Amino acid sequence: MNKKIKIWFYTGSYSKINEIAVSKKVLSILILFFLTSASGLFYAGIDYLKLKKTAVETRTLNEKIKVQDREIMTQRMQIQDFAREINTIKKKVVSLSEFENKVRVIADIKQNSDSSALFGTGGLAYEQLDASFSLDQRHNSLIREMHKEINQIDKTSTAKMYDYQELLKHLNRKRNTLASTPSIRPVKGWITSGFGYRESPFTGKKEFHSGLDIANKKGTKIAATAAGKVSYADEKMFIGKLVIVDHGHGTFTKYGHLDKILVKRGDMVKRGDIIGRMGNSGRSTGPHVHYEVKVNGISVNPQKYILD
Repeated sequence: MNKKIKIWFYTGSYSKINEIAVSKKVLSILILFFLTSASGLFYAGIDYLKLKKTAVETRTLNEKIKVQDREIMTQRMQIQDFAREINTIKKKVVSLSEFENKVRVIADIKQNSDSSALFGTGGLAYEQLDASFSLDQRHNSLIREMHKEINQIDKTSTAKMYDYQELLKHLNRKRNTLASTPSIRPVKGWITSGFGYRESPFTGKKEFHSGLDIANKKGTKIAATAAGKVSYADEKMFIGKLVIVDHGHGTFTKYGHLDKILVKRGDMVKRGDIIGRMGNSGRSTGPHVHYEVKVNGISVNPQKYILD
């Protein structure tokens, strides 16, 4: 006979006692159901806590990734800036090398052949340095290229240091000669006609122009381009009021079409001294100075003797 278990319960202080009779089999099923449900809720709670922890860790990781992405972007921008700075430095090294060569031409100082062979100077800056490289390439290859370029700049700078030291020694020995060598512009203005063959503004025929025509407003100051002695200061046909300075060593400079001459024959002048004012004297189409450099009686391109 199936025995039943009686359960008494009441719902309040003054309510009557209620009674339920449950068979052992049903009670066992209820207990099993309760234990199964409680176990399921327990493990579900554990899974929920794990998911919540994972969500927190995921948010934290995402924040770290965002920070790292920003840092990577900043580093890439810095790499790009660094690459541009390297290019700027290389261009300056090239400019210095070109300036050095120009000084050597003017001072007639040749490159030391032994130094060139030992240090690879005399063209390294513009032949072995790539003046520009793409900034859009992958950053790993860009960084490798930057290291390569820095090493080249370092080698070039070291070589140029020896070059400049050697050049300085020669310049000190040739200081007096250099003081008498034309090396600046005689006047600020615009070059309206260069050295060489041109079409004559008066005849329309091809003619050789032996100097530079530099234009500016009438009265602009004209300066001697090197130290020397005034050998001529007067008017002359076609070229108008003219000053000629003898710099010694077979070098002369001429300044034509002046409005006023401010020196006289026999005066000693230094580089930068004002010798006249720009004008339109002689055969001229407008205010300008005809600037000419002669070496051993031959007209040479004055632009080779302008450093500023």
